[in-house]
Amino acid sequence: MVWTTYKEKIKRLSMRIVEAQRPIRILDAIKWDNSIEAELKKNKYRALPKVGASYYKKTSLGFDAEKKLEELFDISKDIKLTLGLQDPLCQLMLTIVEEYSDVVNMLQARGTKKFWEISKKLYGSPKDTFYDEKNTIFSLGQVLYNILNVIDDEMLGPKYPEKYSAQECVEILNKRFKNYFGDNSVQAKLSDGILADASAGGDTIKIKEGAKFSSRDIDILEVHEGWVHVGTTQNGNQQHVAKWLSKGPPRCAATQEGLAVIMEIFTFRTYPKRARQINDRILGIDKAEEGANFLDLIEFYRTEGYDEETCVNNARRVCRGGMVEGGAPFTKDISYCRGFIENYNFMRVAIRAGHAHLIPFLFSGKLNVDDVPLLYQKHKEGIVDFPLFLPPQFKDLNGVAVWMSFSSFLNRLDLKKIQEHYDRLFNTHL
Repeated sequence: MVWTTYKEKIKRLSMRIVEAQRPIRILDAIKWDNSIEAELKKNKYRALPKVGASYYKKTSLGFDAEKKLEELFDISKDIKLTLGLQDPLCQLMLTIVEEYSDVVNMLQARGTKKFWEISKKLYGSPKDTFYDEKNTIFSLGQVLYNILNVIDDEMLGPKYPEKYSAQECVEILNKRFKNYFGDNSVQAKLSDGILADASAGGDTIKIKEGAKFSSRDIDILEVHEGWVHVGTTQNGNQQHVAKWLSKGPPRCAATQEGLAVIMEIFTFRTYPKRARQINDRILGIDKAEEGANFLDLIEFYRTEGYDEETCVNNARRVCRGGMVEGGAPFTKDISYCRGFIENYNFMRVAIRAGHAHLIPFLFSGKLNVDDVPLLYQKHKEGIVDFPLFLPPQFKDLNGVAVWMSFSSFLNRLDLKKIQEHYDRLFNTHL
């Protein structure tokens, strides 16, 4: 038998995981075709779309589910035999493989309540608590709703008209990506097959053909889709041993989306309306868990002032894969706000504990924030590479360190007392 090093074992197992997950495409497996939207318009959004288990069975997964589960089981068995259960990377890899197995089972359950049950296991639920075991994701949504809905956007700054075409957006982004990534390896391209205005892949950002963009929209796409989503994929691809970091199972979703939101905030490119849109996804998912159907969700988004197309798209994001009758949504979209809180708290605690050197490893690939201490340890062993592409705020952590230092103290202040003080001043002089 040929002797193999520990690094070789990790790399081989990693490559098997990467290859096994390749045909698993969650969003492709749960998307609705154009005929569904046409039927909705025809009946003027008065009847539920005919999207159930039988509908999804017409959409091929692109792989044999049973064979894929067998393949993943074999990989798990080999991980245990090769590394041993005491190895922390063994535990991490087993967790990743188990998640891909759960994804396969979830996709097999499209259009049923079981889809939602597995979605909750993978992505969480608005009813989940943060690490303080007191505050839920839904309670965060309620707080943000009450704050964001009293902000007058007109008082905050100039308007940003949507004056750029999709093609102009692509051209601007490609110039910026060349500066950030150093060559033409990352590209923005037009696409007519996506639900959102933009979607990130491994080295490509798809821009929805026909959409219009403001300069602020383009700024956000640069950091959200480019620096974070594509950047972490590129960093994962650059790993010479830890190849599993190039692909993200559901456990990575909150960390990824949370990082993207953090970059929007750290670069002062976000705005309240966008924050409301992200937060309203939490509220919509909670309503669906409580029984709201697809039409109820459209009506909820109407009451929040969204245009008709956005109302339908928001409701579809919540219901896709689950049950349009209510009670079983796709919970992935809680990831944005959940991930922001988890990443932000990680950075605060890391700086407070004297471990600021861990923070850049959030960008080393597709990972969960809780993996970072282990990844840093494996970096010292030569298994995990330092991220090649880092936003400037994380290349030089001085500003982040000061921000987080003040943030740690703010929690001690009694906001209610502060609110009362300034309310008196506002009521007196305004």
